[in-house]
Amino acid sequence: MPGIPFTVACMRILLVEDDPLVADGIVRGLTGEGYVVDHVGTAEPVSGMMDSAHYDLAIIDLGLPGEDGLSLVRRLRRSGQGLPLLIVTARDGLDDRVSTLDLGADDYLVKPFALPELAARCRALIRRASAASANELTVGRLRIDLAGRRAINATGEALELTRREWSILECLAHHSGKVVSKERLTQAIAGWSEDISGNAIEVHVSRLRSKLGDSASIRGIRGLGYRLEDG
Repeated sequence: MPGIPFTVACMRILLVEDDPLVADGIVRGLTGEGYVVDHVGTAEPVSGMMDSAHYDLAIIDLGLPGEDGLSLVRRLRRSGQGLPLLIVTARDGLDDRVSTLDLGADDYLVKPFALPELAARCRALIRRASAASANELTVGRLRIDLAGRRAINATGEALELTRREWSILECLAHHSGKVVSKERLTQAIAGWSEDISGNAIEVHVSRLRSKLGDSASIRGIRGLGYRLEDG
């Protein structure tokens, strides 16, 4: 498989949207941007899903059947969930926006919206939550331009990576200096329908190491996972 430039941030997003057409458009659009997106149509399964998988962001529609989006935001914040919450809704009243933000939502987008704007808001919220508020991350001599979405090695060349290799690099870079488990890396690159083994992660990491060269290193921590650090 030919390599492709590191141009898309790939993180895991939970979409809570009951309209199948809207949900399909969002899933397709964000998947095209490189995100892994899991979708549910109601609020009820959300807590269980967040207990079993790591999400970098949740996109929540206010007008859900059963428990509505406002109640879901309140419940998530009361339970201690700190991930960014982006609200998408057809309600454009000031009171709705203020109430939602006061309950703990991080951003609010009124339907209809353009997918590029949704993707940009997702990037901004994830970047803010990971403390990568600057437009650039640097690890050793590896430079990741978040605004331009490029990874530059020690010789100034853009890395040529497969989708899964760049997803792993993105995840490790956002947690630079910290150990990231194989499970977390698996969740960063695979949706529910994909079965990715720990051995597959090892293969991708090995290939990524060789492409990084001496720009940065990926250290394996036995029984725990991997850490991106200076080369």
